[in-house]
Amino acid sequence: MTPNMTHLALHVADCDICAQFYLVYCGMKVIHRRQKRGKQVVWLAEPNREQEFVLVLLDGGPYHQQADLDFSHLGFAVATKEEVDRIAELARNNGDLVWEPRQEPYPVGYYCGLKDPNGNMVEFSYGQPLGPGSEGQS
Repeated sequence: MTPNMTHLALHVADCDICAQFYLVYCGMKVIHRRQKRGKQVVWLAEPNREQEFVLVLLDGGPYHQQADLDFSHLGFAVATKEEVDRIAELARNNGDLVWEPRQEPYPVGYYCGLKDPNGNMVEFSYGQPLGPGSEGQS
């Protein structure tokens, strides 16, 4: 059997604050929450993908200090360029926007970037080969 990626776990300073970010910007929902050794563990999933992939937040971690030229990030595809712009505007108003919306050549597409409360970069894109807008591109 070929392994399937099922989750990504992030050790964060505050699970509740980080979970709220992913609920608001990504439309994820909490599907599991528990205490382990006095620390909170939260599982988040996109609606209807609960059995495919989850984001696990582990409480009590350090703040993530990402260098300016480190483009490590979590990537989320959205259905339209307008949705990228809507998320960017909300993030701009909340002080979370780091990369203004921009268009790049295929396969990058149209995207913006936010910083979650723990310092992790999160990209929202349209037109990449892994999500909406990829049809017919190569």
